[in-house]
Amino acid sequence: MGISDKNLNRAVFLDRDGVINAAVVREGKPYPPATVCETRILEDVPEALGLLREVGFRLAVITNQPDVARGTQTRDEVEAINTFLSSQLPLDHFEVCYHDEADSCDCRKPKPGLIRNSALALSVDMTTGFLVGDRWRDIEAGRAAGCRTIWIDRGYAERRPSQYDYRAESLLDAAQWIIQQISF
Repeated sequence: MGISDKNLNRAVFLDRDGVINAAVVREGKPYPPATVCETRILEDVPEALGLLREVGFRLAVITNQPDVARGTQTRDEVEAINTFLSSQLPLDHFEVCYHDEADSCDCRKPKPGLIRNSALALSVDMTTGFLVGDRWRDIEAGRAAGCRTIWIDRGYAERRPSQYDYRAESLLDAAQWIIQQISF
């Protein structure tokens, strides 16, 4: 497979915790790692991202990090985790929402602001993109942005997305499905 000109303006928008790196699950709910030392890249992620890059997708991480607004995480530590992930993986861009629900910002998923900002930064058409997430907020943001959505079902004890285009077992499964959807 080679890079197609059709795909050079496409992106895959990826949630971070639970999609790229392991979420810390407590009582069935996912949380971000607190430090770089706690950050573990999921096993199939390098291969999945490599396949997506091989066919020309730009890769953008979009992540809510409300623990910063809540005072239980520092912005510096979130950025250190992002820097670590960037050093290990072929990621093009990060967009982070540091707000909590009460802030009513435009960037916090399920609103599409993080996707919109990433699309602008990467000069890609978000409506030709794919969103991969492990929580309902991710999927709703992708749908609001006009993306096709892939939900990685991690079995969390929380609300599930009501609609999505594909239910995946892993990021590698999601990447393979995305590649099947595009024309070369």
